[in-house]
Amino acid sequence: MKNKISLRVRALNILARQEISRSELARKLRSYVGEDDDLEALLNELAEHHWQSDERYTEIYVHSKSHLYGNLRLKQSLKQKGIDPALIQDYLPDKNEQISNAITILHKKYRLPPADLKEKHKQMHFLAYRGFNTDIIRTALQQAWANYSLPDDDDYC
Repeated sequence: MKNKISLRVRALNILARQEISRSELARKLRSYVGEDDDLEALLNELAEHHWQSDERYTEIYVHSKSHLYGNLRLKQSLKQKGIDPALIQDYLPDKNEQISNAITILHKKYRLPPADLKEKHKQMHFLAYRGFNTDIIRTALQQAWANYSLPDDDDYC
């Protein structure tokens, strides 16, 4: 007969390999829950011992992804992973950091400022896709190309 791995051992194996949210851990373990297993009690025990922490997961996730994405995309991803929106807000970058990240992303993707309105909209759409809000996008575009002569919207009319 094959040796059955306990739910607790499975959970610890998952947590040893990566930080994971409580919701994702529950999802991964759900298919292994037996009659004698209490998934909620196990998840509570793991959290009490700080082996699983949504706070730590959120902090690590935001730190690793904030240089690639804006707050809107980070919030969406973390909500999908079952993180509480109030907790997410505590770890998101502030406005200045978002602007700096958006400028870095913009310079990496585009080497020159937009030559016309179509290119400007393309750059704006790119940053929006990355999860930056309109205010951050406008500020980042202005600051990113400050050393160049960036045409105003009025110049395109």
